[in-house]
Amino acid sequence: MEAVLVGIEIGGTKIQVVTGDGDASITGRQRFATCPVAGAEGIREQLAAALANISGNQKITAIGVGFGGPVDRETGRICRSHQVAGWDDFPLRDWLREQAAGVPVAIENDGNTAGLGEALAGAGQGQNPVFYITLGSGIGGGLVIDGKIYHGHSLTEAEIGHVRLGPAGETLESRCSGWAVDRRLREHAAANPDSPLAKRLDGEGGEACHLAKAMADGDAGAKAIFDETCAGLALGLSHVVHLVNPAAIILGGGLSLIGEPLRAGVEAALGRAVMDVLKPGPSVRLAKLGEDAVPVGALLLALNAG
Repeated sequence: MEAVLVGIEIGGTKIQVVTGDGDASITGRQRFATCPVAGAEGIREQLAAALANISGNQKITAIGVGFGGPVDRETGRICRSHQVAGWDDFPLRDWLREQAAGVPVAIENDGNTAGLGEALAGAGQGQNPVFYITLGSGIGGGLVIDGKIYHGHSLTEAEIGHVRLGPAGETLESRCSGWAVDRRLREHAAANPDSPLAKRLDGEGGEACHLAKAMADGDAGAKAIFDETCAGLALGLSHVVHLVNPAAIILGGGLSLIGEPLRAGVEAALGRAVMDVLKPGPSVRLAKLGEDAVPVGALLLALNAG
């Protein structure tokens, strides 16, 4: 029977269960939509079925998990999920061991897991240290040094989304996350119904995906929001540069799909935000693994579980 590693992504909108080889390359995939109504119990039923499906044909040797929320990596218990009810203080590591004949299980939050995947198998290959920032509905991060996730003193670390941008308490997440940028663009479009951005919108949500084209069409208001977003991200990331001085910063998550304009904008603003001795600053790169970032990172966790 073929031996395989298993990598699991447990997110607020999707679940992925992948198999992989000794190089942490994905060899098989099962993907499910998260059903908030079914809660954590529904997700566990999906996971149990997926693992049983793998075990019927292959031998699971270890499992790695990237979970969408804070976890206690020492005990393998979930602290909480901000999207799906029923995860608070759940012993996920022990439960997974029961499902898979007691194999080793390693659990990290999804930011750390995606960061590990991108650092070792994605846009950060050959760079050290690597800082990963995910720009989704919220903002998270992961720091990889010498090929390993950096861990802080207690339950979490690299929480760049909670960096304050000023004394009023505004955070990087509240200003520059995907939902925050969408909201500002939506407000701009509502106030300027004849603007290039407004003409492209066909509903609420995902406004940022139209941002680059709206700017190309000469939408000055959209360009101002874009420039402010790049400056805010650069300010938050400048703290990372001054404290850690990474070789590369990788932009992931839905907002990073704006692509090269965002990458170049953040890199230029970051170069202006760091002290002279550190200029031009680290290389700013777009994530390469897409929706595979967490699963590949989870396979890397499994590879080193024990």
